[in-house]
Amino acid sequence: QVQLVESGGGLVQAGGSLRVSCAASGLTFRNYAVGWFRQAPGKEREFVVAISSNGYVKNYADSVKGRFTISRDNAKNTVYLQMNSLKPEDTAVYYCAAGSGGASKYARYDYWGQGTQVTVSS
Repeated sequence: QVQLVESGGGLVQAGGSLRVSCAASGLTFRNYAVGWFRQAPGKEREFVVAISSNGYVKNYADSVKGRFTISRDNAKNTVYLQMNSLKPEDTAVYYCAAGSGGASKYARYDYWGQGTQVTVSS
């Protein structure tokens, strides 16, 4: 059974930092690209960033470019999202997803985590 479990969310002040993690099990993790998506209350889910299976390709949404950094450790079956210079508009539930396509917002993601809440206060 494939599981993706996000952790590390929480409450942080604007300008602060937070790192969220996505731990995978039940799949050959090194074969999958991983994306982070987020959904704020009353808004549609949006793409944040994705990383290729080998970690060499990373694609960021313009809204987080220069502030967020994605990385992965295939030995630990884990992807990390380091979020710096957080803004109130970054407040959302953050989801990780794994897919056999490329590191793209348009790729198909077959497996999803349950999400972790990130709240940025002003």
